[in-house]
Amino acid sequence: MRLPLVEFLIQSTQELDVGQIVKYAALSLFADRFYPSLSRSAQGNDKANWLLQPVRESNLQLFALISIWISSKIHDSCPLPVKCLKFLGDTTIKEQHFTTRDFLEAEVVFLQVLDFEIGTANNAFVFFEELYIQFKGIAKVGELLNFEACMDIMDLVYEKEETSLLHSSRSLAASILVASYVITVPKKKWEFPVLPWARHPKLSQFV
Repeated sequence: MRLPLVEFLIQSTQELDVGQIVKYAALSLFADRFYPSLSRSAQGNDKANWLLQPVRESNLQLFALISIWISSKIHDSCPLPVKCLKFLGDTTIKEQHFTTRDFLEAEVVFLQVLDFEIGTANNAFVFFEELYIQFKGIAKVGELLNFEACMDIMDLVYEKEETSLLHSSRSLAASILVASYVITVPKKKWEFPVLPWARHPKLSQFV
């Protein structure tokens, strides 16, 4: 179920027109942390909340929206109101209708599954954005790097469940930048040693 849920989350961020940091923080909360923790939270727990017992696709879609809501509260000066998320849920979640109270309850359950640890600073987008700005600042060819293509690659990595293949979010960010450079910058412009630069001691924090 993971792939359709990630696609649902990404589509929902587009419908809600949130910033990239909100989108990728939500993906980190939901796909990297909440979803993998579900089996441990519900296993052998007869008193599990009704949203987790059983775990239905519609309930998981609700939790995907909750991850966007929490991320917006963290990163936006004016967070998304619950009515926006409920309206989107009413139009996109087909199996079940969720009330405002359900959204509030789902937020508490989501936080409980994560043990209320909702820090999002250690996600790939934060590191990628910093690396991208540095790259554009030191190399003229950086202007040719397509930011939207970088984001498409990051989306694909989440959809293919490959965010855990590298040891850290920093490594993932550097890998996405290098891949985007190879894909989007014309080969005749490959004059900047992007791979050695990404491995430079001054950028060791990223690899």
